[in-house]
Formats: sequence, C-alpha cells, structure tokens
Amino acid sequence: MNTQTTQRPFYPKKRSFPPKTHAPKVKISFLGGIGEIGKNMTVFETENDIIIFDCGMTFADATIPGVELIIPDITYLRDKLDKVKAFVITHGHEDHIGALPFVLNEIKAPIYASRFTLALIDNKMREHPRVKYKSIEVKPHQKLKIGDFSFEFIHVNHSIAGAMAVAINTPCGTIFHTGDFKIDNSPINQETTDLKRIAEIGRQGVKLLMCESTNIGHPGWSLSETKVMQELEKSVFQAHKNERLVIATFASNVFRMQEILALAEKYQRKVVFTGRSMLNVSQIAMKLGVLHYDRDNVINIEDVKKYADNEICILTTGSQGEQLSALTRMANDNFAKFKLTTNDCVVFSSSPIPGNEKGIINVMNKLVHKGVGLVYDKLAPIHASGHGYQDEISTILSIVKPEYVLPVHGEYMHLEDFRKFAKKKGYQDRNIIIADLGNQVIMSSGLVRKAGFVKVGAKLIDGNTFGDANSPVIKDRLQLAQDGFVIAIVNISSKLGKLLSEPIIITRGLLYQHEMESVLREIKTAVSVHLKTFDLHTIEATELKNNLKKFISNTIARKTKRKPIVLCTTIIN
Repeated sequence: MNTQTTQRPFYPKKRSFPPKTHAPKVKISFLGGIGEIGKNMTVFETENDIIIFDCGMTFADATIPGVELIIPDITYLRDKLDKVKAFVITHGHEDHIGALPFVLNEIKAPIYASRFTLALIDNKMREHPRVKYKSIEVKPHQKLKIGDFSFEFIHVNHSIAGAMAVAINTPCGTIFHTGDFKIDNSPINQETTDLKRIAEIGRQGVKLLMCESTNIGHPGWSLSETKVMQELEKSVFQAHKNERLVIATFASNVFRMQEILALAEKYQRKVVFTGRSMLNVSQIAMKLGVLHYDRDNVINIEDVKKYADNEICILTTGSQGEQLSALTRMANDNFAKFKLTTNDCVVFSSSPIPGNEKGIINVMNKLVHKGVGLVYDKLAPIHASGHGYQDEISTILSIVKPEYVLPVHGEYMHLEDFRKFAKKKGYQDRNIIIADLGNQVIMSSGLVRKAGFVKVGAKLIDGNTFGDANSPVIKDRLQLAQDGFVIAIVNISSKLGKLLSEPIIITRGLLYQHEMESVLREIKTAVSVHLKTFDLHTIEATELKNNLKKFISNTIARKTKRKPIVLCTTIIN
C-alpha cells in the first residue's frame, strides 16, 4: 500500500524592520533680501518649527507712485503660522526691522534682538499701538534654544549699535549667519567684531556660511570709524572753522553721531539735532548709554540765532535726499527754523543707498546754487561703510571654514562676484549656493542644495492700506503720471436719436496750453461725427460708453502719441 506524503509549502519568516524615520531636513526660504538690497527676510524651517530671520522693508521709488514702503509677501507662511516660533533680528536698520509692524498683525511670535535693536523696534511700534507683540533681549555670547533650533549671538561691527552675527545649530549641522558686518580694529566704542568666538565656532564645524556680500567688489579693508573721526576733524571742523556746520548722516549711525558730538565739544560748538529720526535715535541711544555727550552742549533749534555761525553744529537727517527730510527742506528754503546762507558748510557724512543717487545730487545742486559750501565723501573720506570689504570677507571664510557658502544681502552682481571670490579661495561650484528670491535651499546631514521655489513677492504700503506690486492701481497711477486723463460727457436724446449738445471733453495732464484748444476741438468734432454712425434711438448706454471710450483713446493716440486714461459718461434721455 502506497502512502502519499503532502509537503506543506515553505513561507519564509517575515523580517522585522525598524519603523521608518524621516531624515531631518532644514529648509531655508528667501522671502526678501537676496538679489536685492532691502526687505531682508529669511525663513528657517524644520518639520516642526519655523524661525524668521529679520523682517525688513525698502523705500519705494518714482516707478511706484504714491507708495511709501515695500515689504515682503508672507503668503508662504500663512498656512504655517502655528509653526512660527520666533523672529530673530540681527540689527535695527529699517531694511531689517521695517516690516515688523505689518507682519506682526498676522504672525504672533516673540522678537529676539539686542537691547538697542529692541529699543528702535519699540519706538517704531508706538506708531502702531494696536499691534501687540512680545520682545526678548539677547546679548553677545548668549545661547538659547527655540524649538528645533539653538542660537548663539556674536557681536559684530556695523554702522549701528547692537549688531550681531548668529550661529544656528540645526538637526542637520551648524549655519553661521554673519548679518551685516565689518571688521573694525579701532571702532569708536572699542568693541571689535568677536573673531575669537567666530573662529571657535568654525573649529567646531560649520555646514553653511551665509555671508553678506554688499561690498564684495571692494578690495582691501573698509575704513575704520576712528579714521573717519580724524578726517572729520581735519576736513570739516578745522577747514571750516569760521562757518556754520550742517552735517547730514544716517540717524541710526550712533557711532558717527558720537564722533561729531565729541568734535563739536572740542571745538566749542553747540549741537542741534533736527529731523524726527535724528531726535528719536539720539534720545534712545543716550538713554541706553550707547551715546555719551554733555547735555548742556545740546541746544534747541530755536536757539540757533543766539550764537555766532562758528559756534553751531547742526546734525540733520536728509543724507539720502529724502523729499521731506530737514536737509531737503533747507535746500528748498522751506525750513521754518532758519535759512541757509553762504556762510554755511553742508557735510554729507554718508554714501548713497543704491537708487537714491538722483535725489542726493538734486539736493547738492540746490545747495551749491545757493552758494552754500559742500563737503562729501568724494572730496574727503568722511564716511565709512558698515559692510566689510574683500579682506574682511576673506577673514570670515578663513576662520569659519564652512563646507558650503551662500552669499546674502546683495544684488545679483554682488552674489555673482562672491561666487568668483569664493572660487579663488578654493571653493568648488558645488559648494557655492547662489540663491534668488523665492528659492528654497534644502540642508540635510549630507548636502546643501537648491530645491524648488516658494511664493514670493512684494506688498506695497500705501497710507494705511496694502497693495500688490502688479496691482491695477499702480498701473493706473503710472499711466496718469505719464499721460494724464480725459473725461468725456455726451448728452443724447433717444427719442430724437441725436446729440442734445456738443460733447464735453475735459483733460488733465495731457495737453499743453498752446495745443489745448485746437486738439479739443478736433476730438469733439470726431466724437460728434462718430456718433452719427449709431442708431441712437435704440443703443444701450453701456454699449455706447465702451465704444466711445475706445474711439476717444484711439483718436487721442493718433493725434498726440499719448495714451491717457479715458472716462466716459453717457446721458441718455
């Protein structure tokens, strides 16, 4: 008897795998401040947390009429608001803090910054009393942990007090962000950039260096503030000892303010502060002990007439040719407190911010035309940049020794110049990241690379309202500024099927006086003839209005080569 044995199938034992884990990544998104000067805003993001680095604005120019400020578009953050844990602010310049009053309306996160920076922010926020916020002071060498990130703040020289670089420890390695910096070995306050601590951080290992690039095109070292003070004494206070001095500089440059105050005391000149920001910043700096001066040597502007010209030094705003600044109003004879004379010497202890050159030259020309003396940086080195030159950037590269470098705070030409500079220092193209607005850079434990885009743009601050850069409102304003507008009114009887009166044509900003009568007559005649092609008994008002608008636009374009905004009103009885 045969027995059949059935073999059971073999099933291999299931292998047990550890639960899947996501490799940590840090996303860096540029909402502003790269490929441009101004409106700095960088987002550092992990799966759980977001830190916003700086929150700045820029000023609008003539290409955006009626707009005061431009700030970053934060659309990318709107569905992630619960992840935002903090604003970290490197220093108190407007291009780093100017957007805070508007952004804090939507993003409720605390602000971490130095004492002086927070004082400037607090002063700014007084103009926006409904916006609630929390601020936390940080100091150099201080370390703190916020969510997935740890931060260490390092003192650096810049053209404003309280500026700091930041070392950011992330799950994927250390990022070192220079902020705006220079290396001044003889600063006015004797506090030099903390190269010792920066080098220690470099020895610990830095994955990514984010380095400002503003002055990468300048070889050597930037000028020390001590050298500026020596030159101000020689070329201004000694060379113009019999004249009244009017010195324009950045209100935020407390160190320059300190130099001028000290020289004024030495040469027995009373000091006058004028311009709102100059008054505000000097008071804040004095209160915090950043600025030191004899209060008895500072007088009110109303008392200037009590002193001889050689006993007065006026510190003013307006170094950038701003239309409403104190200096511009002086140049226009529109300053109520006093008038400039041929015994005045106006000093520009500043350099032009890109885009402001034309306004500055206009003010200078008006001053020279009035017979006022002029001293500026082309005539004497009376200004030092707050941004490091090539040798200073080279120093940072050599002591930080990052694996990857990513230039920031510069226009496209600065970023490209930085790439070439880094290559000369031995960096390969794959280790140099050149980012653009909207780029997202992904940092993992192994690589740093560009990977995709986020929504970016600009929001326009127009009085108390917001607008988009591509808004029809701005296009209309530009068209109005270039070609003016036309209003056409036609009064028609549908019963009689004809015009009841001659068309009314009103123009503004379109025609010069000598051509107005003849051109308007031609337009009125053309409209009257055109209307005879319609059956005015039955035509609808909307159809007629749209047709007339197009006809008048084309007629004006043929006759004047201009394209004004045309508004039509049709009255049908």
